[in-house]
Amino acid sequence: MSIKTSALEPRQRKVRILATLGPASRSPEMIETLFIAGADAFRLNMSHGDHADHAASVVAIRALEKKYNRPTTILADLQGPKLRVGTFAEGLVTLRKGETFVLDRDPTPGDAGRVHLRHKEIYQALRPGERLLLDDGKLVLRVTECDDQRIETIVEVGGPLSNHKGLNVPDVVVPLAALTEKDRLDLAFALEQGVDWIALSFVQRPDDLAEARKLVGGRAALLAKLEKPAAIDRLEEIVEMADAVMVARGDLGVELPPEKVPPIQKRIVAAARTLGRPVVVATQMLESMIKAPTPTRAEVSDVATAIYDGADAIMLSAESAAGDWPEEAVAMMDRIARTVESDPAYFARVHFTETRPDATTADAIASAAARIVDTVSAATIVCYTSSGGTVRRVSRERPRVPMLALTPKLETARRLGLVWGTHAVHTRDIASFEEMVAKARRMALRARVAKGGDPVVLMAGVPFGTPGATNVLHVVRLRGDELKNYHAD
Repeated sequence: MSIKTSALEPRQRKVRILATLGPASRSPEMIETLFIAGADAFRLNMSHGDHADHAASVVAIRALEKKYNRPTTILADLQGPKLRVGTFAEGLVTLRKGETFVLDRDPTPGDAGRVHLRHKEIYQALRPGERLLLDDGKLVLRVTECDDQRIETIVEVGGPLSNHKGLNVPDVVVPLAALTEKDRLDLAFALEQGVDWIALSFVQRPDDLAEARKLVGGRAALLAKLEKPAAIDRLEEIVEMADAVMVARGDLGVELPPEKVPPIQKRIVAAARTLGRPVVVATQMLESMIKAPTPTRAEVSDVATAIYDGADAIMLSAESAAGDWPEEAVAMMDRIARTVESDPAYFARVHFTETRPDATTADAIASAAARIVDTVSAATIVCYTSSGGTVRRVSRERPRVPMLALTPKLETARRLGLVWGTHAVHTRDIASFEEMVAKARRMALRARVAKGGDPVVLMAGVPFGTPGATNVLHVVRLRGDELKNYHAD
């Protein structure tokens, strides 16, 4: 069942839903259906589809945004380096446990004893004793000898292997740039299309973000996908350098034992919460809904766990991109989220992560705002913002009430679509304290996040219109007649 939405009314939940578009969902009609069902943001997977497909999706989303007068978020997910073996003379071989298998620089089609591997960086990085994983971890090789032309291994877990299967190197930092030539072309295209977020794959170290950020040049926010074990070793540094992070559990689950992924997920979410960066939990969340109209109970529990941990957003991949039930998958995520957030224990659980404010005026005010909400039983926090920084600071505190973010910058409103508990409204800027109060009162009533008689917490910066100058915290009580004779905002 679809959940109706309107221009100014927030979703009835705080966690955001990110839906991947693909063959099953990229038509304008289906994009609108997913939006109405609960999608707050849309992911363009640059690993699939061509630029024409993605451009058409952007046009449809922006038309939808205009129709509903509601800023909507677009994330372009770059493919990153793909490590693959070469071809086999027979197309398929079987590797057997205990036998020797060689990867080399010879482009000749392989057999059961060897195959071509073109990535010279891997030869330079490997040492005896380290592992190679093939075909999403189904086959495991242990390196016995290696030089710059040849990697000799022993098969630890065998099985069938066919042309161009993927290869993972979990035990070392591979000296590969996170951006390939394809990624550069896709990035330039995505920025021309005006997407709001760029997701960077194959992040292994903080330096991987530097080149992408330089190329982005502030035209979009940068999300780091955490899918390599090496990235976890430098987690806090990477989170601090990114604008947001994603727990890419599919690739983590290939390179790490599956039982290690849940605690790493919690560690990533906690690190992002502590540093005030939005965090997306992704991959196989409702996997069975690719073919079935309902998820398994285990999948529902998995989604609920991410929400209880305080994730900003939860993501659908193939479920919405290529599945048989894209609308139902989005609606199911929406229902799970609203049910979890109505649990009386939810806010106690979501505050297990301690978020101490930095020694700044903005952090002190954001922390105080969350406490004042509880003290005076405020209905909402209205936050005036230019860059979105103030909203992210307040969101880090996970207040009990919705946040209404008022911004004169449409790009800021769009980027806030991945931030927990935030409903962004693109509106004209304010010029005085009196206008700030009057406009906040009207907007809170129009968005139905408060009613006459409710206290409302206001946050802004003086002088008005100055980014990064949040220094005003004000509490007002609404009057029920304030919508009479209001001018257009």
